Formats: sequence, C-alpha cells, structure tokens
Amino acid sequence: MKDFWNERYSQEEYAYGLEPNEYLKAKLADLTPGTLFLPGDGEGRNSVYAAQQGWTVDALDYSKAAQEKTLRLAQQHNVRVNHTVSDIADATFPPDTYDAVGLIYFHLPPELRAVAYPKMVSVLKPGGWLIVEVFSKEQLGRSSGGPKNEAMLFSLEIIQELFPDLTVHELTKTEVTLREGRYHEGDASVIRFLGQKQG
Repeated sequence: MKDFWNERYSQEEYAYGLEPNEYLKAKLADLTPGTLFLPGDGEGRNSVYAAQQGWTVDALDYSKAAQEKTLRLAQQHNVRVNHTVSDIADATFPPDTYDAVGLIYFHLPPELRAVAYPKMVSVLKPGGWLIVEVFSKEQLGRSSGGPKNEAMLFSLEIIQELFPDLTVHELTKTEVTLREGRYHEGDASVIRFLGQKQG
C-alpha cells in the first residue's frame, strides 16, 4: 500500500484537491484553535487549512511524497505544519496532548484499525474533540472514492465500538456530494462522528 500512495501522491496535481474537507472545516470553526493531530493527512489540504486558522498542527502519513507536498503547500501559504513520515502501527503517541484529532478518510485494515483508532482517544486532552469522516459500507461499488474492500469501510456500530468512552455529539450516516480532487468526486455515503473525551 505504501507504494500505491507514494505513486498517487508523486503526481504534480493534488489527488484530493487543495480545499479542506467540509466536515472538518465546519467542526473546527466551532472550536477555539489549539493543538490538532491529523493522521493519514495525505497531501496536506486539511493540515494547511487548520494551520491557517491558528491551529498548531501535527500531521502524519507514511508516504514521503505526501510529506513533500504537504510542506510545499504549507510554505506557499506561509504556515507551519509539523509533519512526520511513519506507519501508524509504528508511531508512538504521548497521552493527553491534543485539543482535537481529525480522522478524515483514514481507512485501515480492521486488525490495524482496532489498535490505531482507540489510540487517538488517548492522545486527546480531557475535554478534547475527535472529528471523523469516513466512507460507509454502502460506499462499496461507487466511483466517488474509498477502499474497494468492504472490511475497511465503516458502519455506525463500528464507530460506537471503537470509541465507547467518548461523549457522542454527532453520529450520522449521510449522503454527500464530494468535490475533493480527482479521486473524491461525486455522490458518496459517509459516516460523520463528533465525540468528546470526558474531562
């Protein structure tokens, strides 16, 4: 998979566009800027936007090509993004560090997801926010993006199982029209989740 993502991100164009994810953008607008962690951030459209809004952003992706494009985009917008190249399985995370974590189309195989996703709760400060947008299982077979493996897609129940200790502020499955570059284009079925770590 690393070769797949390096090849996709090595193209001159930004595979998922330059604009931030709409759900992340909307939820960040409701929060006071602080520290934000964006694993699987790809080419930086979300991290650079957040930095422009005053957030201190740590981003992670296991593609070196993604890092290069993120840092280039950040430089173009005169902001700083702390970007690490690492596999999520190998990364270590200090607890109680971030005011918010964004998991935006961060799809993993189920065995890795079961380990990595709960870690995202531990890195949140008490009172911190988890913002999630992922493709639902109903996305399978559509051309608007997402894994072609149903096991890597989500249901409302999977989200509840992954984050049982968060206070749920929003958990919905909805239809959206994506306009996020070449690979996220068209009608899609997504799950959106906003949870808060208990203080």
